[in-house]
Amino acid sequence: MDEHPIDARTPEEKRADHAGQHPELREHLQPMSWMCTQEAATERPFTGGYCDEKRSGTYACVVCGEALFASDDKYDSGCGWPSFTTPMDDAPVDHRTDSSHGMSRTETTCGSCGAHLGHVFDDGPGPSGERYCINSACLVLEERPDG
Repeated sequence: MDEHPIDARTPEEKRADHAGQHPELREHLQPMSWMCTQEAATERPFTGGYCDEKRSGTYACVVCGEALFASDDKYDSGCGWPSFTTPMDDAPVDHRTDSSHGMSRTETTCGSCGAHLGHVFDDGPGPSGERYCINSACLVLEERPDG
């Protein structure tokens, strides 16, 4: 059985539903996390807490806690944001065209709660050639012991 059934709602609809179920959300998120996840803002390059992070673990959505990216798939792209080659298997990462700021990009959002995460580009390493460029403010690292 598919762990994440297809949800045809837009990220905005998912965010509104999630916020309605969690009215305390704004108070629980840091201001930059709120702006990035709920208003599709972008943190300034090289300012996020996970840009140079080397600890092992799982990166989850800061809003809903859904596991999204593994530290094993994180790499230093030099772009100023955490970069991943791929989401975790079965991770609910949705994609859609973003035509804001006079360019066409592919936005990534959390498929569970609709939180804006960042963008995916086709200039990454590995077989897929993808670079998931994700705001640190949209993530929380669930650390695992190395071993």
